[in-house]
Order: sequence, then C-alpha cells, then structure tokens
Amino acid sequence: MYEKNGEKYYVVDAHVHIWDGRASNLKNVHGKQFIDCFYDYHKNLSPEEVVWDYDTYTYYGGQRLMKDLFEEGYVDHAIFQATLLSDFYKNGFGQTEEAFGLASEHPDKLTYNHAYDPRHGEAGLEQLRRDAERMHLKGVKLYTAEWHGDSRGYKLDDPWSRRYLEECLELGIKNIHVHKGPTIRPLDRDAFDVADIDKVATDYLDLNFIVEHVGLPRLEDFCWIATQESNVYGGLAVAMPFIHTRPKYFAQIIGELLYWLGEDKIFFASDYALWTPKWLIEQFVDFQIPADLTEYAPITTEQKKKILGLNAAAMYDLDVPSELRLPTEAGDTSVEVAAGARS
Repeated sequence: MYEKNGEKYYVVDAHVHIWDGRASNLKNVHGKQFIDCFYDYHKNLSPEEVVWDYDTYTYYGGQRLMKDLFEEGYVDHAIFQATLLSDFYKNGFGQTEEAFGLASEHPDKLTYNHAYDPRHGEAGLEQLRRDAERMHLKGVKLYTAEWHGDSRGYKLDDPWSRRYLEECLELGIKNIHVHKGPTIRPLDRDAFDVADIDKVATDYLDLNFIVEHVGLPRLEDFCWIATQESNVYGGLAVAMPFIHTRPKYFAQIIGELLYWLGEDKIFFASDYALWTPKWLIEQFVDFQIPADLTEYAPITTEQKKKILGLNAAAMYDLDVPSELRLPTEAGDTSVEVAAGARS
C-alpha cells in the first residue's frame, strides 16, 4: 500500500518475473542478445540511483523479488507472467517452477500465470491441462514472437492458437496476457503486431485479453482495437518508465489510453526486474498531464487508484481492504467496490 497526502493506494504489480539470463543458462548467442537488450532497457530508462549491476540483473531470485516488491516497493499483490524462450535458454528464461513455488508459499501476495506455445500441438494441450490442474491457473502469458525451431512467431488467430484458447475456456483460464510491445533483440518486430488481438477478442468474448506494453510502438492501432472490443485491456509494463526519461511522451501514452480505453481497462506494471516498482509508483502518484497538452484531461486520484491496483484486483478477484476501495458511483459510501464497473 502506498500513501501520500492522505490518500491510500492499493497496488497490484500486474507483470513481474523471475528470470535466469546467466551465462550458465545460455543455449546460444540469442539468449545473450535477449538479456543484454533487457539490460539496455533497464539501464537507459531507470533513474541512475536504481540501476543494478549486470551480474545481479541476470539472476536475482525470489528473496530479492520479495524485498523489492513487498518490503520496499509498496506492492500489495503481484502477478507473475511467465516467459519461456526455450530456444534461447537451457532451462528457459522465466524460472517457472521457482516463481510458482514462491506464489504457492505466498498466495496472499502472488498470483502465478503460466505460459504455453500453441506450436507444440496436441502434446502442448495435454501439458496445459496438467499445468492448469496443478497450478490452479487464472491466466496465461503468451509471447507471439517466440522462436520455435524454424518458426519465428505465430498469430493468435492461427488454427492451433484457437485450439488453445478454446481449451483455456474449458479450463476456466480467462485472462490471456499477450506481449505486444517493443522488439527485443533478436525477436522480430512484426511478430508482436497487435492486429491478431482484434480477431480473437471478437471471437472469444468470454476471455479477457490483456495487451502487455499497450502495443508500443503501435499505440494507435491498439487503442482503436481496445475501444471497440469490450474484453481488451492494456498493461503499462514498458510504458511506465517513460514517466522518468520522457514525461511528455508518457503523458501522451496515458492520455490516449484514458481517452480511448477509459480508466477501468488499464493496469499498472513494473515489468520487474526490468524496473523496480517503488520509483514508478511514487512518480505516477505525483504525475500530472502537462498544461500545454490541452487535449488530455487531468488525471484524477480515483483514476490513479484504479490503474495502480483496483482494476487488476477486480479482474483477479483479489480481496482489497475496505479502506482502500472506492465508493460506488451512486455515492453510497456504505457500500464500496474495488473498482468501477467493468465493461
């Protein structure tokens, strides 16, 4: 929980990781390219005083995560978003078993979302069923640009991908997080295109599609899709650190999202350990749209509370303490809700 000027904010960090980019885990040069690109994002977009050394960054583990998120970072709950990258790393990039184990130890603080690759066909479907039962999955994280043999990506509306989405419906996995953001070396930019979101969101209305990184650098395309599809949401991972390095650019991003999507469909995320949540939360609470950007309305405290945690809490059925909820729109303060009415 974060508190400033008498306002209390329930915080859900909706996109966190435990990864292993150490040399001992690299399968090939592409694994080195990937973790180096991650480190460049971290180093170039963070305040100097919070930049990690490279060796720590390649692997930090669960104890460091708990400290950075929950002891120092104001986070009330965090959601793991798995990244496999099995073609680049011997034991995968995201340390799925370590993350799942940590979430199992701290269910009040952590939710674990697993991952799948529809190019694994029937064997992958069987694995998804086993994972869903063992891990009690509410969500998955998909990486459409991931390499698999000769394939350098897939589309969400591919036939096999549709089979997996239908299986998610059967298994009760409703929250489909999809990386649709900036290119990460050596992955291909076009494999992160947001157009396939439009197709599957229309066809699978009982699934929620959370577009991680709000489609950057395709923000306009994403906004046009998300404004017409009631089940499409935006995750702010990668967008958030521009609040420090390019605040006017961040103002345009958040201004466009609020205009097109509305305050109930945007989720805060640090993308830990790309960035740590403490400084992002502090700067976001203090942030306001610059006066010269007159086409965007000022951001209200209520909107910030929804974005920082109440929206994700509503989607994942988290128990928000009563003093951190918002009053209903009807003005009856005796009945409170975690967030505004969801689309």
